[in-house]
Amino acid sequence: RKLVGKNILRIKPYKPGKPIEELKRELKLKQVIKLASNENALSPSLKVTSAIKNSLSSLNRYPDDTCYYLKKKLAGRLGFSPSNLIIGNGSDEIIALTLRAFLNPAEEVVIARPTFLIYEIVAKIAGAKIKYVPLKDLKYDLKSMAEAVTKKTKIIFVANPDNPTGTYLTGDEVRLFLAKVPKEVIVYFDEAYFEFADVPDFPDTLKLINKRNIITTRTFSKIYSLAGLRIGYGLANKQIIGYLNRVREPFNVNSIAQVAALAALDEKDCLRQTLKMVKEGKKYIYNELEKIGLKYVPSATNFVLIDLGKNSRIVFNRLLKRGIIVRDMRAWKLDNFIRVTIGTMSENKKFIKAFKEVSR
Repeated sequence: RKLVGKNILRIKPYKPGKPIEELKRELKLKQVIKLASNENALSPSLKVTSAIKNSLSSLNRYPDDTCYYLKKKLAGRLGFSPSNLIIGNGSDEIIALTLRAFLNPAEEVVIARPTFLIYEIVAKIAGAKIKYVPLKDLKYDLKSMAEAVTKKTKIIFVANPDNPTGTYLTGDEVRLFLAKVPKEVIVYFDEAYFEFADVPDFPDTLKLINKRNIITTRTFSKIYSLAGLRIGYGLANKQIIGYLNRVREPFNVNSIAQVAALAALDEKDCLRQTLKMVKEGKKYIYNELEKIGLKYVPSATNFVLIDLGKNSRIVFNRLLKRGIIVRDMRAWKLDNFIRVTIGTMSENKKFIKAFKEVSR
């Protein structure tokens, strides 16, 4: 304790959703459904798994440090130069790289509360002063976030759509927000659930990349079914990307992840299947919750935040005993809520059946 950095003593380690194998071991269960970590319930396509298998013989070599082919393909698809892109070990890594590259001692970051927990954790590691802005009706309060900016503010984190609430910010809301934020402040848009936001007024932050100090990150973990390979990407102006690369670890993205992501970008049918599954699954769960009389937060993502009206821990533990893993929201100070990832329809029905039993 005397040796560890003072910043580290301020941190509560991130606790991910319980793995399926861990619950099987603990309770000696044969069947377990995981609806806790917002993963894609559908496995990667045959084309993706074949590409992975074909790459295995070269595992004795280091991966391409620049992710040349993946950057080139993404750049062409999104209308950017490869120099506007950085590839990360999940988009989470790019959050840490941003603080590592741009934050000086005593500078501030602005984050909502509650929101994605990694913003707070990496900011504390970096020694940042954190200014918290509470959500308003479970949605980002952009007006108050802009008002929280001072001369010491360096970075503002904005999750859109948000995790854990599933709410989203419109293009008009983002435009008004940016008009109030000084241009020297870096605004970080975390769009991990971008593909699920089937709404007409979702902001196109990529149009602002070369106009302001904006970083937009997305991931292959959700819509592309590659959570186990940890690969995401970020877009920003060329100067910002250059500084992020200065602090990036060499070979940060493994060769299998690069090959899989390249193949996944061609799988339009798989994306359509996922979006169809999520849309139908949300509709089913919404209807069932309304029958029970429980409140939920309408979601622009692949998960639903459910208000139990009482301490969620009891329901969470009872579901575990039935082999169903959801997310207990106490780490976000949402003690009456659980978060449920949309699964296959079979998984959704098993969840609702068990949920009704344990909620009595």
